[in-house]
Amino acid sequence: MQDLDITFNKNEDAMKLLKGKLQQKLDQIYLGGGQKRIDKHHAKGKLTARERIDLLIDDNSYFLELGALAGDGMYKEYGGAPGAGVVTGIGKVKNRLCVIVANDATVKAGAWFPISGKKNLRAQEVAIENRLPLIYLVDSAGVFLPMQDEIFPDKEHFGRIFRNNAVISSMGIPQIAAIMGPCVAGGAYLPIMSDEALIVDGTGSVFLAGPYLVKSAIGEEVDIESLGGATTHSEISGVTDYKMPDDETCLKTIRDLVDKFGTTEKAGFSHEKPQAPEFDPKEIYGIFPENGAKPYDTRELLKRIIDKSSFTEYKQGYGQSIVCGYARVKGWAVGIVANQREVVKSKKGEMQFGGVIYSDSADKAARFIMNCNQKKIPLVFLQDVTGFMVGSRSEQGGIIKDGAKLVSAVSNSVVPKFTFIIGNSYGAGNYAMCGKAYDPRLIFAWPTAKIAVMGGSQAAKTLLQIQVSAKKRKGETISEEEQNALLQKITERYHRQTSPYYAAARLWVDGIIDPAETRNIIALGIEAANEAPITKAFNAGVLQT
Repeated sequence: MQDLDITFNKNEDAMKLLKGKLQQKLDQIYLGGGQKRIDKHHAKGKLTARERIDLLIDDNSYFLELGALAGDGMYKEYGGAPGAGVVTGIGKVKNRLCVIVANDATVKAGAWFPISGKKNLRAQEVAIENRLPLIYLVDSAGVFLPMQDEIFPDKEHFGRIFRNNAVISSMGIPQIAAIMGPCVAGGAYLPIMSDEALIVDGTGSVFLAGPYLVKSAIGEEVDIESLGGATTHSEISGVTDYKMPDDETCLKTIRDLVDKFGTTEKAGFSHEKPQAPEFDPKEIYGIFPENGAKPYDTRELLKRIIDKSSFTEYKQGYGQSIVCGYARVKGWAVGIVANQREVVKSKKGEMQFGGVIYSDSADKAARFIMNCNQKKIPLVFLQDVTGFMVGSRSEQGGIIKDGAKLVSAVSNSVVPKFTFIIGNSYGAGNYAMCGKAYDPRLIFAWPTAKIAVMGGSQAAKTLLQIQVSAKKRKGETISEEEQNALLQKITERYHRQTSPYYAAARLWVDGIIDPAETRNIIALGIEAANEAPITKAFNAGVLQT
């Protein structure tokens, strides 16, 4: 018992350190371009992006930020782009869940980097999938010109945002835009392609070409207000619908507009009165191992996430390297698919390694996913997977076919999926457990997550062997000391790339979270998903079991 207590305390201390590092990083990002730029912003009579969101959403409501770490460590040659210069997330406005996109003008005047475009497109994707109203708080200088070739012309670049504006409108999803700062060139289409546009007098402006470009193009001299200010567009051109005296009034008016929205058809997911887990969610800190290779019982984590810690396990004695079962999270019915890290015996008496997907586990998980689709139950995936089992016994047993069945079931699933990468997420295991490529409605990582094609030590040794072989083919020799130095260099680079921060910066995940928040995010995600009726029938395709 004492050893267990010591292990728990060590795990807890390690997780708290990781959680502290995360909060420190987020606090820095929340400052956007820094306090000096915030002060200059305020001096213009403008609120910051985060201040605007705070006033827009309901008091004491939960704002789920998406992509807070986007751009982290990127674009250093340009001074960085904290949060990609835009704040996005899901929040309640007049008790209606909405997706909110707010340009952060303290970061390069709200200019769009390549990752900014990706972040905005992700926000629109969340709105489309869940049929949530979109609110844009626009304050942007447009494309970041030094990188225009990486943000302007391609399918997933800046222009796709306006295409999505049109598609979202055609779907009947409301879009409201508030012009609260400059809105220039192509970026001018975003607010005007929304259903309704508000503009703040004195600070908001919208035009296809600014005064300098107009002078250069046609020789006309004109000031910003006459060209595209609030009075011009509210009283002369009719481009905008509401002229607002300040940010606060503008945000209040948006709330008034949302308050009048009608109700829509729901998906109809099962929901009952929420009940707290029997065990404290913060005990996850002590249960999840400090060392990612150590075993633990996934069921103990689930007891700290699900209502009443009540779990109806599916095929408990079969395919034991994946745990499947039904539960409720804050009253919402869920089907859970989670990797099991304990070493267990298979039905044939063979030892199975934790975190590895075997044929029987893949078969079980695929069948369970089909059942959830049949019964209209949202799916939650907890990833801590090193991949599929390899070797002659597995290959002869048809591991590829069984793995393909699982991937097919995940791919064709029509109920909403929510993924949490809690530990390892390697190779095809990432795919089979609903990685980003498999359209989870939301995907978050714990600070303990590692995402890569294979484990760090394996990859580093493989890459070293490739480089050493290449040198030998050229007739070059490499000493043991040089090999060790090269291995260390490769290992450090690979470990940096497997970090959850590396993934979050590139939006491979929607963010890194405190593990104790997992329960809240699942519940909000399903509440959002319930706004979108399921219109397709499930079909596993050719690999139907």
